[in-house]
Amino acid sequence: MRDKSWEYYDVVIIGGGPAGLTAGIYCGRARLRTLVIEKTFVGGLATYTSRIENYPGFPDGISGTELMKRFHQQARSFGVKFKMTDVKRVELEGETKRVETFRTVYESPVVIIATGGRPRTTGARNEKNFLYQRGISVCATCDAAATTDKPVLVIGSGDAAIEEGIYLSRFAREVIVSVIHEEPRMDCSEVARDAALANPKMRFVWNTMVESFEGDEYLKRVNLKNLKNGEIVPIEVDSCFEFIGYEPNSELVQGVLRLSQLHYVVTNEAMETELPGVFACGDIREKDLRQVATAVADGARAGVGAERYIAETAMFERRILQREKPGLIYVYSATDAPSRELLPVLREIEHVYKGQVRLNVIDRYTCGSLCERLGCDVGAMTAFLTVDGEIVRTLERCDRRTIMQELNAIVPDPVAITS
Repeated sequence: MRDKSWEYYDVVIIGGGPAGLTAGIYCGRARLRTLVIEKTFVGGLATYTSRIENYPGFPDGISGTELMKRFHQQARSFGVKFKMTDVKRVELEGETKRVETFRTVYESPVVIIATGGRPRTTGARNEKNFLYQRGISVCATCDAAATTDKPVLVIGSGDAAIEEGIYLSRFAREVIVSVIHEEPRMDCSEVARDAALANPKMRFVWNTMVESFEGDEYLKRVNLKNLKNGEIVPIEVDSCFEFIGYEPNSELVQGVLRLSQLHYVVTNEAMETELPGVFACGDIREKDLRQVATAVADGARAGVGAERYIAETAMFERRILQREKPGLIYVYSATDAPSRELLPVLREIEHVYKGQVRLNVIDRYTCGSLCERLGCDVGAMTAFLTVDGEIVRTLERCDRRTIMQELNAIVPDPVAITS
């Protein structure tokens, strides 16, 4: 068995779509050593889109390929490294995470999961015989030119399906659209629907879904089934394009991170998963809108979160859990009067011990992540005593006498306790 090489980064991002690239831009700009691992091509499924017209800053629209090229260039300009390979396994618990590929194990304190999704297929009979290179495609941008002056079928009625159908009409002789709903309902925006209905090269077959794909070595016919009367409607086509949504690429973290019923990674609004230092962003997340713009927003939050996590880790280890002398960590709340009123008392205690004790104060609400690092459900007016960077005592709803009694047990020169 070949020995693997080991490399260390501050942040490892798995997935090079718009979310992963944006996270990389933010991390790179923060001067974090950042690696993006992408197994197929940088830009992800956004590169499939022939024209993106709702991304801010491009009033005339821009191709998905060109937009992702710019993202990629910007990430590189901030020193972000890229590896084109497949991730085989991840270990995401603990302070140091591991991301393993065929030849290398990458270690980092932060991992961002941005693996996105993949096009959903119909699952109809014979579909596997014709996928991708034999008549069934999921990328109009990639395969539109090959449909010149030929009839094609589009499956789906969402924004992607209708917009790509309109794009295909620039090449194909006829674009036939299978819509699962009754006329004139579609899942796309009204603007896209009206444009498609007005397109003379587009024809719609309502109340239908795919029954089977037929052909020899290459697709020749798609049999649609009418959902109202069960009639089979044969459609002779040169190619079929499927745009019926996406499935998350979450197999890598199955059993590692919490997933929703639909297998998306569950995060909070800060893109944090349940594991410290592990973030998820983009289409892999459980959310209700999946667009390039929302992926960018997710990536920005994850990138900022990664930077903050690394900074807080350094501060927590060097300052909060310092090893120079016994420590007194006090958690308070600005909205809790008793805990707030104890603050001057604690500063007086620190002074009384004449340099034997170091006091660190944490606001429970503004520094919630630091409280989480203390390893328990911290309430306001909680004190922690540390020795050599380790918590040795936890005091809840503490007072001056109790704190001094406990400090006297861990300092070299105890102090007399006065009322």
